[in-house]
Amino acid sequence: MEDVTEAKRRELVAKINSHPLDRAELEAKYGKANVWDTEELQRDFAVRSFLAPFTLVVRKSDGKTGTLVFQHAPRYYFDFEEKRDLDSCLKVWTRRD
Repeated sequence: MEDVTEAKRRELVAKINSHPLDRAELEAKYGKANVWDTEELQRDFAVRSFLAPFTLVVRKSDGKTGTLVFQHAPRYYFDFEEKRDLDSCLKVWTRRD
């Protein structure tokens, strides 16, 4: 089965990882409560799948499903969006600077 999102996701991965942000920069952009390192991710979410630069998660505190974006190095997860599918994530991310 062809992945029709692959080209756009590859563009986003390259964009996100060409200028990775440190934690303070991510928190300034997305909010302090909306950035996680790997240990915090495992504490707060059950990971269902990865499809870079997105991961599908279930928030343990309330069972809500959503997506996170991640960068590779330094590895941070950020911008939790409840009940978002990959297509809607792509639309939002292609409009961002």
